[in-house]
Amino acid sequence: MLKLALPIYVELLTAVVAVSVIDLLWVAGLGEAAIAAVTMATTVEYFAYGLVLALPTGITVLVGRRDGVAPITPLIRTGWLLWLAGSIAIALPCVLLREPLAGLLTADAATAALAADFLLVSMAGLPIYFAQTVADGVVKGLGNAKVPMRNALICNALVIALDPLFIYGLGLGVQGAALATVLARAVTLAVSLKTLVRLAPRDAAGRAGAWEIIGTGLPMSGDFLARALVGLLLMEIVARFGVAAQAGYGIGLKIMLVGVMAFYALRQAAMIRTARSEETGSPLRTGLLAGAAVALALNLVAAPAASLFTDDPEATVSFLRWMTLYLIPFGGLIAAGGVAQASGRGSRLLAATLAGFAVQLPLAYLLSAWLGVTGVWLAMAAGTTVSLVAAPVRRAGAPERAPAPAPRSTRTAEGPRCDP
Repeated sequence: MLKLALPIYVELLTAVVAVSVIDLLWVAGLGEAAIAAVTMATTVEYFAYGLVLALPTGITVLVGRRDGVAPITPLIRTGWLLWLAGSIAIALPCVLLREPLAGLLTADAATAALAADFLLVSMAGLPIYFAQTVADGVVKGLGNAKVPMRNALICNALVIALDPLFIYGLGLGVQGAALATVLARAVTLAVSLKTLVRLAPRDAAGRAGAWEIIGTGLPMSGDFLARALVGLLLMEIVARFGVAAQAGYGIGLKIMLVGVMAFYALRQAAMIRTARSEETGSPLRTGLLAGAAVALALNLVAAPAASLFTDDPEATVSFLRWMTLYLIPFGGLIAAGGVAQASGRGSRLLAATLAGFAVQLPLAYLLSAWLGVTGVWLAMAAGTTVSLVAAPVRRAGAPERAPAPAPRSTRTAEGPRCDP
């Protein structure tokens, strides 16, 4: 499972870097308004991705279950129809409502105008982004994580090269950053689709219901959106303790993201292997150990890492130290969640996550009134621990199996095998 998780980790990390870091670094020369505009616009894209996440997740799980057992081609065909419908339903309103959306994110007219310019291009390019997630979802379901990693690296390299050309060379400013990203994704998608045609099996006709795909992936989408919303609410609580605390929280989250991506890589690896009826070992134990390792690493690098972002790293260092209590249960919860998702218990996992948030948010308000911002960090740890205890995660025994085992011996002759 670790062998499969490594390329997924690289893919996830590079995808995050492409969206939230590279564009910001290149537009930094345009001033604070440009930085704020790109930050806000990419937040909108982040939520849009959460809305469509059910599609690639459902495809990955169902392709894994069907591989070698039932036709995959109908599933892929239905997935592309859902992509088309989802792209229109999400991208079109975002393009038409870009100015009101930008206005909701900032009261500054100049910054809102820049954000609207960025959103015009980035939201129009959402179908390309969504198509890439579908293509990667199919390939992951076939047990191949290296191709999605390659795609993410290609996209990053193109964004790094195109950003300065479009932003400064062509004088397009903030909108140039969006154009560069969309073009990079389009080129990457062309490469990805060519690979998908080669790897996807050419099997017999069959049926695949749209709800089967969406219903399978919906808990993952709900988890994503719930975490994003709770993150915004926590930011509001932390903001009450001043700019220094808020900045420390924001910087700390970015640093912590490097480690947290390992948990999500383990979750995807566990989900893929469970769907394909392959050994997973104990994702819970692996996740808890990963949480401890990430917490230790962050404690060691907290001060020097925070100093890269700010001249006053105290708030960030304190946040990262307290996150030890949060990261260990969080690592176990996320990693083991892949097994629950692939074995048809995603709804129970989502319920456990929401139960943790129901504890975390009120506790954050109460403890912060007593202990200051430290109370927020303790509430995060408490809420995640509640979610882990309530989650349908396996702690011991034989490896989990997906509902529909997929013996590799029945693989159709026309379809090339995709080893992890």
